[in-house]
Amino acid sequence: MSDIRDSKTSIRRGTFNRCPNCGEGRLFDGYLKIVDRCDNCGAPLGNYPAADGPAFFTMTIVMLLLIPLIGFGWVLFKPEPVTFLIVLSILITIITLVLLRFVKGAFVGYLWAKDEIDRGS
Repeated sequence: MSDIRDSKTSIRRGTFNRCPNCGEGRLFDGYLKIVDRCDNCGAPLGNYPAADGPAFFTMTIVMLLLIPLIGFGWVLFKPEPVTFLIVLSILITIITLVLLRFVKGAFVGYLWAKDEIDRGS
């Protein structure tokens, strides 16, 4: 492996549940748990501390999507407030849960590209 890591490639690979190093192995074991090591190349993916970064970026993206969603939804459909709240809550939950996995993968890909490994205290 070379010392220079391509950020765009590793972020794209991470976004689509692939190892940022080889692009072949899985990144996730389950919904959001990062595998300890890549099955294909052995890269130590479990050592990249994503922490709260993916949640922060996901919430920011969802809130930015929410602004036009509320505005256009209210003006175009003129729903009852309680119905609108229920539909919007369900929609926000689904968008957040789907987006979180993609964002976390991209985040781990970025951490891998910048070699921000958790070296312990």
